[in-house]
Amino acid sequence: MQHSPWRDRIVSDPLVCHGRACIRGTRIPVSVVLDNLAVGQAPEAIVASYPSLAVEDVHAAMQYAAELARERVIPFDHVGT
Repeated sequence: MQHSPWRDRIVSDPLVCHGRACIRGTRIPVSVVLDNLAVGQAPEAIVASYPSLAVEDVHAAMQYAAELARERVIPFDHVGT
């Protein structure tokens, strides 16, 4: 099995944030990082808001999300436009 770069920065511990995926060494859930990206925040702006993060953590969150998207299909109500 090939090692994914995000695995060095994303962890899940049942004793931290109820087991939600977080940035290693923090209590910042990956979902918070992704929410900030989704509203248009640049990685540097996210790091400025969360000083315990590095830009590489933001990139790891995106890699983690991409891997999840490859593993799970969410049905859509409508297909096409």
